[in-house]
Order: sequence, then structure tokens, then C-alpha cells
Amino acid sequence: MFAPIDTRIPHEVETQVQSIYGRLFADGNPGFVRRIFDWAARCFNGQYADYQAIDASYHDFEHTLQGTLCLARLLHGRHAAGAQPPVPRPLFELAMLAIMFHDTGYLKKRDDREGTGAKYTVTHVSRSADFAAEFLAAQGYSPGDIDAVRNMISCTGVNAHLNAIPFRNDLERTLGYALATADLLGQMAARDYVEKLPVLFLEFAEAVRHDGRRAARLAAYSTPDELVQNTPYFWSNYVLPRINEDFGGLYRFLNDPYPDGPNEYHLAIQRNIARIQAQ
Repeated sequence: MFAPIDTRIPHEVETQVQSIYGRLFADGNPGFVRRIFDWAARCFNGQYADYQAIDASYHDFEHTLQGTLCLARLLHGRHAAGAQPPVPRPLFELAMLAIMFHDTGYLKKRDDREGTGAKYTVTHVSRSADFAAEFLAAQGYSPGDIDAVRNMISCTGVNAHLNAIPFRNDLERTLGYALATADLLGQMAARDYVEKLPVLFLEFAEAVRHDGRRAARLAAYSTPDELVQNTPYFWSNYVLPRINEDFGGLYRFLNDPYPDGPNEYHLAIQRNIARIQAQ
């Protein structure tokens, strides 16, 4: 069983990620986790360059923390299972950076006063990759490391063409798939996921108004209730095939014990789906 963590409290997530990092890498940089949490918090709180604080209500900082916690747990589970090849510390660190910056594409510049960052839903993945590249270059990261982060972030697109992403090696691909898996599971397993679905609908509606034809797939839902009631279909017909087939079933490293123990994330999602179906 995972320790209960309140993802509304960044320090709780940071402490858990630090614990996992320390267990995986005895030679780790003791300041790494604190530093990247500080970086991400400053970006989402409007304390970086000429960007405003996040104003997208669903894709907020807690959403990022949910994915970050899930990814750290998944990679810890992969390590404990003895999966090969093992993830070296530098690549683990890049994966943590990628998940923390994977939704920075929802951030707006200070002179962008129209609507919220949700209007960038259609383009947020590429915008996030660009934001991460800009930020990490300023911190002295190499072009190769920045490319790795961009590649991992690119996996999170709903319609991402995974075979077109120029991964440098298979392990980098695995981490990209793990990141995208954690992005999906982290949010869908949240205790308030069902309650936040109408907020997600409002983000989709704003994206449709802003992007028109490019956001056509988001216009499939005409009311918040329609999106909520479609969620079980989304889970069974998009998420499950995506995490099982496209992402190689990496979510099973969250099983405790591995390989056949219960998966807390999967069980929490099933409870959320059951709540919707009972309405």
C-alpha cells in the first residue's frame, strides 16, 4: 500500500519523491528534488520570466503533482522488480523534469489577457516542450538532455504519433511511455476526479472557441454531463488500450506486490468509474 499523500500539498509530494529518489540512488544529488519542485512551483505561481500564474482550473499545479507522484512510484516499482535495463540516475532526473514541465504549455504570458490557458489545449503539448526547452537551457542543460525531455513530454499528447518521436534509445522511450502512463493514471485515480470533470469540460469548451476546427474532437461533448457519462467509455476504449498496448503495460509496476498484487491506481479509477455509472 502506498502512503497516503495529499497532492494538494506540494511538500507532501516532494517528500515522497525525495524518499524514492534517495532509495534508488545512494549517490544522488541531495538538492535535486527540492530544486525541481521549486522550479516548477515558481513557474506555476507566476514567478518565472514574463509568465502569469496558471489559470487553467483542471490542468493546475495539483494535476502536475498527481502525475509526478505516480511516475516516481512507477519507476520505483520498476526498479524493485529488477526490470532491465535499469534506469540510470541522470535519465531518472530528466524524466522527473519532464513530468513536472509536461503541462507548462497552459501558462500564458503576462500580456495575454484573453481567456485562460485552457485555450491552448490543442497545442499545449508542443508549447510545454518548448517551455521546458527554454527553461532548461537557461539552467545549463545540454541540448541532448533537453531533447530527451522534449521527447518524453511529446508522449502525453492524446493523438501522439509515438513512432515519430525521435527517442535516442529504447530506455528513453520507456521513460516517455511511463510518463504518459502516469499522466493518465495520476489524474483519473484522484479522489475528486469525478467532481473535476465538469471543470475539464469548461477547458475543452474554451479550447473549441479559441481553436475552432483544430479542436473539433473536443466539441464531441455538448454538456458537462455528457463528458462525465462518456468517461467510462474513454477509460475502456482509449486509456486501457493506450497503457496496455502503446505504453507496454508499464502501469503494472504499480502492482504491490509485483507482478500480481493489487494496483491502487487501477482500483481507484475503477471506483471513480463505478461512481459515474451509478449516477
